[in-house]
Amino acid sequence: MIRLQDLVRISDTEWEIPRSYRSDMRVPVRIFATRRLLEEVTRDKSLEQAVNAATLPGLVGRVLVMPDMHQGYGFPIGGVAATRYPDGVISPGAIGYDINCGVRLLGSQIEYEEAEPYLDSLASALDAHCPSGVGVKGAVRVEDAELNRICREGAQWALKKGYATEMDVRRTEEGGRLDGADPTKISPRARERGRVQVGSLGAGNHFIEVDMVDEIFDPHAAEVMGLRRGALAVQIHCGSRGLGHQVCSDYVRTFQGAVRRYGIRLPDRELVCAPLDSPEGRDYLAAMRAAANFAFVNRQVLAHQVRLAFEQALAGKVRNWHLHQVYDIAHNMGKIEWHEVDGKRLRVCVHRKGATRAFGPGSRELPPEYREIGQPVIIPGSMGTASWVLVGTAESMVRSFGSTCHGAGRVMSRRQAKKSVRGDALRERLESRGIHVRAGSMPGLAEEAPQAYKDVDEVVETVSRAGIARKVARLRPVAVVKG
Repeated sequence: MIRLQDLVRISDTEWEIPRSYRSDMRVPVRIFATRRLLEEVTRDKSLEQAVNAATLPGLVGRVLVMPDMHQGYGFPIGGVAATRYPDGVISPGAIGYDINCGVRLLGSQIEYEEAEPYLDSLASALDAHCPSGVGVKGAVRVEDAELNRICREGAQWALKKGYATEMDVRRTEEGGRLDGADPTKISPRARERGRVQVGSLGAGNHFIEVDMVDEIFDPHAAEVMGLRRGALAVQIHCGSRGLGHQVCSDYVRTFQGAVRRYGIRLPDRELVCAPLDSPEGRDYLAAMRAAANFAFVNRQVLAHQVRLAFEQALAGKVRNWHLHQVYDIAHNMGKIEWHEVDGKRLRVCVHRKGATRAFGPGSRELPPEYREIGQPVIIPGSMGTASWVLVGTAESMVRSFGSTCHGAGRVMSRRQAKKSVRGDALRERLESRGIHVRAGSMPGLAEEAPQAYKDVDEVVETVSRAGIARKVARLRPVAVVKG
């Protein structure tokens, strides 16, 4: 187990595990955290997993770990690693099972006071319009040929079908479509699971949340995003559903053989990987991109359904019930990007697992309206705590591969949470605070109790002080729909 005394303190918010800590490390591990957050994380294997990740072939720079870190499959959630392209490796475990799990933020001009009498009916409308739960079918069912188009075209498919606006597509990471996606690299089982789940929320930590903009920290950036203090906003948190999970499962099995074929030695079999320029690596990258495009469509269809729910509950009762897209970001993804590493500009495959892209001002990848302020970053808390809107910085581009944290991060396993929290009692507490709750099951609600998560304000303060993101607005929940 890694101890605090094994770490080198760089600053109050940065620590490092040097390469000398273990002989098989290829790069150091840099951790963004306060001492208190570090003490919390020593209870699980996050840091050990980060050290294991530092042994992957082809790594450049450092393995990075964000303050919301917790133990994952092979690679810590909250981790970032970049391998040289095309002669490094790609690892499904360093991207995650829920490929392109991400968050979409919709803003509005709806004043909380004006909407407050209708929030309970709004929560019910959202629950009715947005299918949720394990294995639940989505709002849209598609045949195989249509699924191929979704996986290739991403948000462009949704635009053609009337589920998206031009602004929605423009304000989605990568324009809602990754080039190089190939649905023929997805297994029949993955396709079978995906066909019936377009426009579905799923379960676990996925949610739709109506928030009030509670506080503004950067008035100019907030104005550019269309966020006003006291107005409602909506977060949609979900990913690629069963299709993405199956893609990861399939390629983890395939890569078990690949590591043997290519003579790759790993300290943990959950880190299985393949060279990016190998047939296995190219196939996984094409399948992962297809799953990512599916996830962009899934969140877009849900955004369409959310708008229908707002129309049903609020049209004629408030002055302007329309929702505009602020941004849609991914936090489980492998992306081919250019970054400066040790003074050299390199093309790399950035693995972000439970970490968010946070490109700084001037980045050409951003829509024109955001190039001055930097990329919007959406950091959900838990259903009883704040969430945050940040922007990426110039510092993040040179220090963290244009990345920052993605949420609060768990401190309790789902099993522990269910043992210590009663779902019905939790719902009563939340509703007594004015948070309208719709949940598929009480045990599922208990798994996501606020006490199961870190203090999101401290997590955000950490990345802000470290300079890899800047605060724009703080959100407070007023209605939550959980699977």
